Amino acid sequence: MRKVFLLFLLVFWGINLLASEVNRNIFVITIDGDINSRMWIYARKGMSEAVSLNSDLLVVSINTYGGELQYADSIATLLMKSKLPTIAFVDNNAASAGALIAIACDKIYMRSGGRIGAATVVDGIDGKAMPDKYQSYMRAIMRAAAESHGRDSIGGWYRDPLIAEAMVDPNTIIPDIDDSTKTLTLTTQEAIKYRYCEGQAESIEQILQAEHIDEYSIHRFVPSVWDSIKGFVTSPFVRGLLIVLIIGGIWFELQQPGIGFPLAVAVVSALLYFAPLYIDGLAANWEIILFVVGLLLLAVEIFIIPGFGIAGIGGILLIILSLTFALLDNDVFDFRRVAGIHLSSAILTVTIGVIAGFALMLYLSHKIGSKGVFAKFALLASQKSTDGFIGVPTDIPSLVGQRGVAVSDLRPVGKVDIGGRVYDAISKHGRFIASDTDIEVVGYSAGQLLVSVCV
Repeated sequence: MRKVFLLFLLVFWGINLLASEVNRNIFVITIDGDINSRMWIYARKGMSEAVSLNSDLLVVSINTYGGELQYADSIATLLMKSKLPTIAFVDNNAASAGALIAIACDKIYMRSGGRIGAATVVDGIDGKAMPDKYQSYMRAIMRAAAESHGRDSIGGWYRDPLIAEAMVDPNTIIPDIDDSTKTLTLTTQEAIKYRYCEGQAESIEQILQAEHIDEYSIHRFVPSVWDSIKGFVTSPFVRGLLIVLIIGGIWFELQQPGIGFPLAVAVVSALLYFAPLYIDGLAANWEIILFVVGLLLLAVEIFIIPGFGIAGIGGILLIILSLTFALLDNDVFDFRRVAGIHLSSAILTVTIGVIAGFALMLYLSHKIGSKGVFAKFALLASQKSTDGFIGVPTDIPSLVGQRGVAVSDLRPVGKVDIGGRVYDAISKHGRFIASDTDIEVVGYSAGQLLVSVCV
C-alpha cells in the first residue's frame, strides 16, 4: 500500500512537472499607429512587464507606417538586448521605422499581403527625404540590426545587411533583388524568399503553431491611464508647447512686479515637462537644479537687481540648457552615449519652443489691451469729466531739487516723502534705494519723481 501511494505521488509530480514544462508564457506587445514617445513608453514598460512575469517568448505585433526615428531606434535597441526570445508579427505593415523594429527581433512572421521596408528618413513636415547624413545614420542602424542575428552555418548572413540598407538607400544595388531605382520594400513572399521572414501567419496562434508551441497562455500588455498621460505629455508637440508656456510665463512675469499668474503658468508647465522625464530616468537631479538656479537668477533680477543684466541673461541661458539636457540620456556633460539623431531632436524641440515662446510674447504684447478677448486682460476704463472725475493740478515740476526720505524700498519704483506728502518715485539709473534713505529729486517723468540718494 505504501509503495502504491509513493508511486501515485511520483506520477502526479511528474505530470505536474511535464505540464509546467509544456505550458509557455507568451507576452504580446502591440505597436500600431505612429511610432512616437507614447509607443516608446508602451514598448519599454511592456518589455519590463514581460520579464517580471517570467515570460518564455515576447511577440511584437507590428502594424505601422513609421514614425520618429529616435523612438524606433530605442525600441529596436531594447529588443536586440532582450534576454527573451523575440518574434515580430507584421500584421500588414512594417514600413520605415517599423521595419527597423521588425528586423531587430529574432524572428519575423508576416500576414499574407504584408509589407516590410521603405525606411528612408523623411522630414515629418513635408515628407521630403532628409539630407544624406541622416540617411547614412539610418543605413548604419538597419545594417546593425540585420548583422545582430549573425551568420548561418555556411558563413552567410542570416539577415543580409545589404537588403536592410536597400530599404533606406535607393542607390544600393542588389543583383536580382533591387535595381537601384527605388527604396526596397518586400512583400510577405519576397521576405520569405530573401530570408527576411520565417513564414506566413495570419495570427499569433498560427505563429506559435509554426514554432511548435502547443501549450501556452497569452498575456497582452495593456497601458495604464498614467502611461497614456505620460505618452501625451512627452510628445514633441506638447513638449514644445510647454516650453512656449515656460518661456512666455517667465517673460510676462518680468514685465510686472511681484508674483502673478504668468509665473504660476511657467512653474506648472515646468512640472509637467520635467516630471515624466524624471520618472523615466532621463532628467537627472542636476538638470532640475540647473533649471531652479535659472529661476533663482531671474528672481534676483526681478526683485533685487534693477533693469535686466547678467543675472537675467544667465538665468534664461540655464533654463534653456536644462530643458535641452533633460531630453538626453547623458551622464552630466558626457554625451558620448547620446545618438546624433537624439541630440538633434532635443535641440530642435527646445529651439522651436523658445522661438515660438518669444513670438507669442511679441504677439500678446501687442494684442493685450486691444479689441477682442485680450481686451479683458487690460484696464480700458476712461475717467471722464462727465462722470464726475476731475483733474488735479500737480506740483511735481516744482519739487526738482528738494530733498526728502524714501518711505518704501525703490526697486527701482517706490514711494518717497517730501514735505509731508507722499509721491511715486523712481530711482535714477534704476538703482536700489532702501526705505528711510535720504533722497533728492533730480527730475521727473510721466508723473513720477526721479530721485537719487543724497550725497
